[in-house]
Amino acid sequence: MRIAVVAALVFVLDFLTKHWVATHMVPGESIRIVPRLLDLTYIRNAGAAFGLLQGQTLLFLVITAVVIALIVTYGRRAARTAPLLGYAFGLQLGGALGNLLDRVLYAQVIDFIDVRLWPFVFNVADMAIVIGGALFALVVLREPEAQGSGRG
Repeated sequence: MRIAVVAALVFVLDFLTKHWVATHMVPGESIRIVPRLLDLTYIRNAGAAFGLLQGQTLLFLVITAVVIALIVTYGRRAARTAPLLGYAFGLQLGGALGNLLDRVLYAQVIDFIDVRLWPFVFNVADMAIVIGGALFALVVLREPEAQGSGRG
């Protein structure tokens, strides 16, 4: 249940923010939010993270479908043993679904968060995937240590 709720929240927030950008800005336009730190910059990315593999829409659709299937199949069971995994998988699932929707509708992803200290523009789905991945890694790295300390 935790996975579904988090995924739904991420998906809706991602959809709403991308919809606002697409209806209030034109591609290439930037709106300064915090000088020298944060802009909203509307771009469309036909590649993966950081603009890699431009135009490989079918590849991204297949990879996303596999990731979604794995999360749906194994996520709930794994989250029972480590509750934080429910949040990690929910973030990743919501982000994957958000970017999947863009790829199905436009064959590219709408990006708009432009942190001036970072060379790439990204979106809410991307943030959720990265944070979910970091949380997953934290749980996985911490888990063997916790299991090992109880053995004697």
